[in-house]
Amino acid sequence: MFEQQGVVPHLVVADASAALAFYGKALGATETLRVPAEDGRRLMHAELEINGARVFLRDHFPEFGLGGEGCSRQGPPSELGGTPVTLHLEVENCDAAMARAVAAGATVTMPAEDAFWGARYGQVLDPFGHAWSFAHPLPGAQQG
Repeated sequence: MFEQQGVVPHLVVADASAALAFYGKALGATETLRVPAEDGRRLMHAELEINGARVFLRDHFPEFGLGGEGCSRQGPPSELGGTPVTLHLEVENCDAAMARAVAAGATVTMPAEDAFWGARYGQVLDPFGHAWSFAHPLPGAQQG
């Protein structure tokens, strides 16, 4: 049976195999699919499950002309000057999730703090240039 997910993030990185290993360690991701490229080094497509949601991932293939004028820019954040997108995860414990990501190689960009909207919230940047945020509700906070 087909199971639909509203939006599936599709990450482009400079080393998809290393990213798969990192996301497994840092976020508890499970790899569900891997499609190698003909060169035997890069991945054309991979799929992960993170917190019950699918995430697509692939290596950068500049030889296919993606990213030129009139095309969407599809390089890794390191080639695009960063990313304006943050991938958000609701977790049981924000501090523990951030510590796990940092132990795996992420860099804290916003330390965990009790936010005014009623959540413990923090952000990291992964080694591939993608931003992630983590949050859990604070005790007694109204959840929308």
